[in-house]
Amino acid sequence: MIFSSSLLENAVNEFAKLPGIGKKTALRLVLHLIKQDEAEVSLFSETIARMRNEIKFCNRCHNISDKPLCNICSNHLRKQDMLCVVENIRDVIAIESTQQFNGIYHVLGGIISPLDGIGPEQLTIDTLVDRIAKEDIQEIIFALSPTIQGDTTIYYISKKLKSQPVKITTIARGIAFGGELEYADEMTLAKSISNRIPVENFMVPGN
Repeated sequence: MIFSSSLLENAVNEFAKLPGIGKKTALRLVLHLIKQDEAEVSLFSETIARMRNEIKFCNRCHNISDKPLCNICSNHLRKQDMLCVVENIRDVIAIESTQQFNGIYHVLGGIISPLDGIGPEQLTIDTLVDRIAKEDIQEIIFALSPTIQGDTTIYYISKKLKSQPVKITTIARGIAFGGELEYADEMTLAKSISNRIPVENFMVPGN
């Protein structure tokens, strides 16, 4: 693309750095902003800057939060003894959208994937194990994407928690194997949570 303004070109290049945004889409977004009132554009930029500068991660579950403790962890109306383990923050949002789960969460920050250079030490597995040892957790629900990497992560954590008196389950496999949890429709995800099964029912050691 050839631009008549370096300011326009710089703005397009910045928008194009966002995932899923190509140069043409970036140009369309920038041209849209140019047509808006200066006050609206200023509010937009200030909101993004404030989000990036002030956003926090929950000290307990690693979910995004405005405070040291997120709204889910600090909500005493939720079941504090039922813990759902997810891969990332998008999965928390997906499960919350079903309105079928009233427990708390633990965000791993990824799943074990040696080919991608992601091992247990890169995830929040140690803090999860520590939570189980210190908190009165009665059940852990694994809500990880049904992939080889997801199953590997479940198996690894289950072995780490073997000595803990806690029930370990996983969401039912209503989601296609190899799929991504965040792309599942709400009805499928809701049924998977409601019909969760014990980990030992589908995990085969050595596979």
